[in-house]
Amino acid sequence: MPLLAVLALMALPFVEVWLMIVVAGWIGVPWTLAVLVSLTVLGVFLLRRAGTRAFRDADQAMRTGEPPRGGLLDPLMLMAGGVLLVVPGFVTALLGLLLATPVTRPALRWAFAGWAQRRMRRMQERMNEEFVAQGARIPGQGGPGDPFGRRPGGDPGKGDSTGSGGGRVIQGRFEPERSDDTDRS
Repeated sequence: MPLLAVLALMALPFVEVWLMIVVAGWIGVPWTLAVLVSLTVLGVFLLRRAGTRAFRDADQAMRTGEPPRGGLLDPLMLMAGGVLLVVPGFVTALLGLLLATPVTRPALRWAFAGWAQRRMRRMQERMNEEFVAQGARIPGQGGPGDPFGRRPGGDPGKGDSTGSGGGRVIQGRFEPERSDDTDRS
């Protein structure tokens, strides 16, 4: 898959130039340049607007301690769409408009979420296989005494101990030390 992506990125400038020549032959060079410049201006406007909104939402989220309202994917899609619109060309403009249009964003968000879940699942499976190949136990699936496999109220004989672990527990309480700086003043 990475080789295909590299080949597509290498072919993109040639496709863009060919498409510009075809469009210029169809509607004329001045109109083609006007369309490309207007798409670039639209991309700059989109980048400014999305960047300002994303900064404002992130600032508000940090002040209130809550996650951003619309999540992070929508501003990222708007910014990526703006960048693609700024790049001169019709193929990149089409992709940028797909990312920036509110009608297509939910479908793209759904597709990206599904792709990310599949990728995370594959990475987790590969990581678990690597742990097992190295002789390590996978957290949450270990045997007796596994610190990650315990559940409150579980059966101690099955690795789900209640946390006592057979060690000695010392009862007490913690009091912070007083610094000597307050006594000298």
